[in-house]
Amino acid sequence: MTTSAPGSGASVRTLDDPLAEALRIVDLASARSLLIRLMGGLAFHAQAPSWTARVSRDGRDIDLATRGADRKGVAELLAEEGYTPDRQYNALYGHKQLYFVDEAHGRPVDVLVDRLEMCHTFEFRDRLAAASPTLPLAELLLSKLQVVKITRKDVLDALILLAEHPLADGDGAPDVRDGAATISTSRVAGLAGADWGWWRTITGNLDKLREFGSTELAAGDLDTGRPLREDPLAQLDRLQAAIDGAPKSTRWRLRARVGDRVPWYQEPEEVGHGR
Repeated sequence: MTTSAPGSGASVRTLDDPLAEALRIVDLASARSLLIRLMGGLAFHAQAPSWTARVSRDGRDIDLATRGADRKGVAELLAEEGYTPDRQYNALYGHKQLYFVDEAHGRPVDVLVDRLEMCHTFEFRDRLAAASPTLPLAELLLSKLQVVKITRKDVLDALILLAEHPLADGDGAPDVRDGAATISTSRVAGLAGADWGWWRTITGNLDKLREFGSTELAAGDLDTGRPLREDPLAQLDRLQAAIDGAPKSTRWRLRARVGDRVPWYQEPEEVGHGR
């Protein structure tokens, strides 16, 4: 269903609800054999649609992930659907991130290409087909566990994911909308075992999540209107055990000797937008 932009007779294809709109874009891309997956805060809401603590989505940005091979097709799709590109930004950084705005709703859209680069970097290019409509659940969890200065919102996003999806060696069903998807412990533990910096941040954040869940979690913070499918604190213990039991690379062991004396993460860089 299309609407008209305020003050104009122009037809607007984009939807008011950002989650519904993001899912619409994922489906349109799929029809063109393009891989787009939802990430960011809306992806966590997609995994727990009845989570009342995050039920308000008004004004929420849309964060998407795609692969380099589909970058041009994704940009064309968004433009055709009425999104305005930041041409200068996309010319400079489009190899790793595209930026658009849904002018009708004043809503920014970021599209990461091939990888997430913040405090730590992980590649998702070859993982996009493992789940739909969001990134695989392990990558969603990692997107929060990689944040060195983790916020309360990050903590709650991670906890609701752990409360609504079981841990397993693999990803489960490819389409997470059928409720059968799992969080891949092998993906998280493998990354932590290969890179000491990742291990340091992930395990530190597991401790913070555990402390928050034990001392600060309020009654309504993880409310879904029904009993949680999993005990998030027990899930944290299982994930910690998987990380502890994962083999550690030679590179990991060498970096562990240096420890915290040298920074083990990057400070995320903020880049402004013009258009």
